[in-house]
Amino acid sequence: MEELDEADENILVGPLQGKFCFKIQEGRVDKSAVICKLCNKEFAYHRSVSSLKYHLNAKHVAASLADTSVEASPTGRKTKQPTLHQLTGFKGRVSKTKADKMTNALAYWAALDCRPIAVVEDKGLEKILQIALSDPTYELPCRKTVTKRVQQLYDSEKGEKENLLKKAECVAITGDHWTSVSNANYLGVTAHFIDNKWRLHSFALTIKKITTRHFAENVAEDFESVTEAWEITQKVTTIGTDSARTMIAAMTQLTFQHMPCIAHMVQRTITVCLSDSGFTATLARCRKIVGHFKHSPSNTEELHNEQTQLGQDNEPLIQDVPTRWNSTLLMVSRLLKNQDAVKATLAKQKHKLTMLNAAEWDRLQRLETLLSPCRDVTELLGGENYVSCSVVLPALRHLTRTMKASDDDPAYVVKFKAAFEKDLSQREDALNHRFLQVATALDPRFKDLKCLPRGERGEVWTSIEALVQQQPGRATPECTEEPAWKRSLLLYNSDSESEDEDGPKGAVARYKAEPTISERDCPLQWWSTHERAHPQLSVLARKYLGSPATSVPCERLFSLAGNIVQKKRAALSSENVNRLVCLSNWLKERK
Repeated sequence: MEELDEADENILVGPLQGKFCFKIQEGRVDKSAVICKLCNKEFAYHRSVSSLKYHLNAKHVAASLADTSVEASPTGRKTKQPTLHQLTGFKGRVSKTKADKMTNALAYWAALDCRPIAVVEDKGLEKILQIALSDPTYELPCRKTVTKRVQQLYDSEKGEKENLLKKAECVAITGDHWTSVSNANYLGVTAHFIDNKWRLHSFALTIKKITTRHFAENVAEDFESVTEAWEITQKVTTIGTDSARTMIAAMTQLTFQHMPCIAHMVQRTITVCLSDSGFTATLARCRKIVGHFKHSPSNTEELHNEQTQLGQDNEPLIQDVPTRWNSTLLMVSRLLKNQDAVKATLAKQKHKLTMLNAAEWDRLQRLETLLSPCRDVTELLGGENYVSCSVVLPALRHLTRTMKASDDDPAYVVKFKAAFEKDLSQREDALNHRFLQVATALDPRFKDLKCLPRGERGEVWTSIEALVQQQPGRATPECTEEPAWKRSLLLYNSDSESEDEDGPKGAVARYKAEPTISERDCPLQWWSTHERAHPQLSVLARKYLGSPATSVPCERLFSLAGNIVQKKRAALSSENVNRLVCLSNWLKERK
């Protein structure tokens, strides 16, 4: 300790510009301890001020920031104290350009992910952006501004789609009706085509609110209004819909070829066959077992415990729904997978529920085998980003083969297969067979037409020759007749053995001579490399391979619409519904 000298007044000044003073004991200065002048807290002092600075920043922020004096650096140089922006991380207000980009990004986010515009009023989102931008003064744009940007984004994306449709030679569309939670009816329409670079495009055209009754005349007018609005009436080749009577009647009033939804057809056949088969009683007991767990959280928890003990995933059972495709197969498959866990759980519970016996489990196993090919076909034909129209006939042929009864099948399986084959055959009569046959022939994977009877294959190629003959631009321009000696000279020097070599028959013969490709290969990629070798057939390939086999694209559009028109947003205007649904579909398609 040093004795206090009254002449030395600065001896009491401690570190950090006098915010701390040395401790005085018995008239002497103790330089091993300092006291905070702001709160009188005592600290040990050993020439290091780190703990003292921490105390000021934690307890006395105002005093720490108010200090404007100059500190000596460890190197002896004079350094300025950090500014307020440096201490807080504040880099200044966001520029107008960056704020504008943030507004556009918010509009893009709301449109792409189906977020409500009211999200810009969330204080939590504003706080996150303030931290990300290092600008505590940043404010989210108002709803009106974001709505305006969404409109601008919609107009821009729509302009791009219109340009694509203008360049397209042929366009196929699909359509269906949907009812929102507010009981408003909408017509969804999607477009599908192959561009000049052999890329398949699929996107929404509209989801239009309908106020008239679903009479055939009204439905036909609604479809015509959509094609006229997009200026594709003369380009539409096929229109895919379900097989509802109103839709079928409406298609007869349109000039477009009708393409009934194959997936709807297969699923309808499954529903009819299951309602009158040997699986009815077994499925009813399965639904009771699933309901026993679905309606009781405690039962579900006990099932999960048994699944854990057996080393299985804790997955719930699935209840089938008549209108949900493949739901019966999903219910059966999940039950079979968790058979041991279900048995163990029910054995520990006191209930009157009767468990399935060995024969019924065997029925479920056979039913899973029967329905699995149907699921594969519906999933295969329901795609919109790959060629599906040409796969219809081979897929149906595959189903027919799998439903052939064998000697090992029990009576109830034979009955189901016979009913399935009969019902599917009757529904196939309503298909557009000629269009599907041509599409199959123009697909290099299936051009051998093994899915058709031998007697029908020649007729398909004859119809393709006629289509080539009908193509515009085949007529030669008028010219004066050449002298006979010139014509004979040309014939003499020609290597052609037939006058039809460059005509429709020659074009078809050259294409048939090409080797078939694997079913895993892409037919569009094949055509992109063989277009010059087969220019006449390539035009037909764009037309016939671009049509979807189902109306599933509309079903996906309605799933998207259901995410937008929720209970909290049931008051959305029809214009906003169309804008948001289409825009979200376009942005996802572009990704």
